[in-house]
Amino acid sequence: MNDNIDVEQIPVLIVGGSLVGLSAAVFLSWQDVPVVVIDKHYGSSPHPRAIGFTTRTIEHFRQSGVDVPTSLQGMKAPRRARVESLSGTWIEEYQWSPGSKGAYGADQSPVHAIAITQDKLEPLLRERARELGADLRLGTELVRLTQDTDGVTATLRRREDGHEYFLRAHYVVAADGADSAVRTDLGIERHGIGPLSVQRSILFRAPLDEYLQHGVVQFEIEQPDFKAFLTTYSDGRWVLMLSDDVDRTPEQQIEVVQRAIGRSDIPIELVTTGRWNLAGLIADHFSQGRIFLAGDAAHQLPPNRGGYGANTGIDDVHNLAWKLTAVISGASDPRLLDTYDAERRPTADLRHDQLFARADYKAFLKVDTSDTPVLDDSAIELGQLYRSTAVLGADASLPPAQRPEQWAGQPGTRAPHQWVRRGDDKCSTLDLIERDWVLLSADERWRLAAARATAALDIQVDFEQAGTDIEFDEHQVFEHTYGIESSGATLIRPDGYIAWRTPVAPQDPGRELTQALACVAAATRTNATED
Repeated sequence: MNDNIDVEQIPVLIVGGSLVGLSAAVFLSWQDVPVVVIDKHYGSSPHPRAIGFTTRTIEHFRQSGVDVPTSLQGMKAPRRARVESLSGTWIEEYQWSPGSKGAYGADQSPVHAIAITQDKLEPLLRERARELGADLRLGTELVRLTQDTDGVTATLRRREDGHEYFLRAHYVVAADGADSAVRTDLGIERHGIGPLSVQRSILFRAPLDEYLQHGVVQFEIEQPDFKAFLTTYSDGRWVLMLSDDVDRTPEQQIEVVQRAIGRSDIPIELVTTGRWNLAGLIADHFSQGRIFLAGDAAHQLPPNRGGYGANTGIDDVHNLAWKLTAVISGASDPRLLDTYDAERRPTADLRHDQLFARADYKAFLKVDTSDTPVLDDSAIELGQLYRSTAVLGADASLPPAQRPEQWAGQPGTRAPHQWVRRGDDKCSTLDLIERDWVLLSADERWRLAAARATAALDIQVDFEQAGTDIEFDEHQVFEHTYGIESSGATLIRPDGYIAWRTPVAPQDPGRELTQALACVAAATRTNATED
């Protein structure tokens, strides 16, 4: 790069403008971090792809002002049946998680899962990102990335005219898909069960609502010489997935769709086709230097009823966004960013193992049975435990995940949802968490402690006093839910995870809080604990 060239500077470059990249743009822009998003495409794929967005994802969108419309398929995990054909013999229906309610923890949240197709959600994310000031450059390709100790230089190319130019970023979020060129160039290997098959998909429209009356929306087609997977997007569109990797003419596509339906008298409108790799692969590292992998670039998981694909990627960038914000602002040291890999890679590994422990994908295992115990949907969705230097007190004896009601405010877990009153308004405890750290306690002494920590570290801590600022139905509910006594306190990170707690007030609450916050936030102020 010629030193005389005036190179554009940006705090964060996001490579990939699909669900995960757009979510990253929303979460960062909402926290006033300027971002540039590049994507080689000019818009969303005509193939709807993902449809189920889980409770935690909708919590993220609620926090950052993304208004997602009412669900097309209800709030529970999609029901699936094995059938001869859509109109033929139904063999059996089976659950995603045996014994689970399949609601992704909706009773432990102010929101619930929503079924909206990816091609309908992405425009909402684009609109919100632009409202917040994100610079979206569609039709722009990444040529190469070169990083050094001070930043990353990206060479970009506009597809419309081939013009190449440079952009300099402090950090890069690579959300460029399962075949991530960024991950490949970084030399990051992957582990997991590996490639499973090459899938062909046929997207079509057909009047088939009569077969949805039982509430089943996914169908495994099993005939002696024909196996396929058929599902609806609940908007008139259906997709047929085939694992034979055969390139079919339009006439042959209609024939195979008719075979899956079991009827030839239904009008079928072909929309588009797709070809993609089914695999279970997790990157060995989610970051290298100033570049961070997210979404399928970090973890390629096959489509599943647990919503482990796109939702896991959206969780990734929600976790990363507040950390990048803190470091870019100068409040936190870059070592805070090391906690992204420490927290998110074990999450991806757990979801990989849970996916292949279930009936939907158990057949791909190289052993007869999985020794992985199947966890409840709500445990995976809302009950996973983070262990990193951004958490103090995540006991080594604690399980990696359990149902949210089994936790009691332990550090490393998602802050529990409880309905409270704030003045005349009813809200969730999750609504207290916006862009800053939050300290909860029933003891007034912690108000001064929060102010003292804020002044010492230049990191904003918002104090909410139970019984005064917010009202629980019963005092004991707050203390039981968060695992503290009346004088204790809980410190919650900007992403809604508990970073630290003390069951009872220490002799010097201000000093204890300041020391804890300095540690979990990787505070840059050198006089953090000298007050």
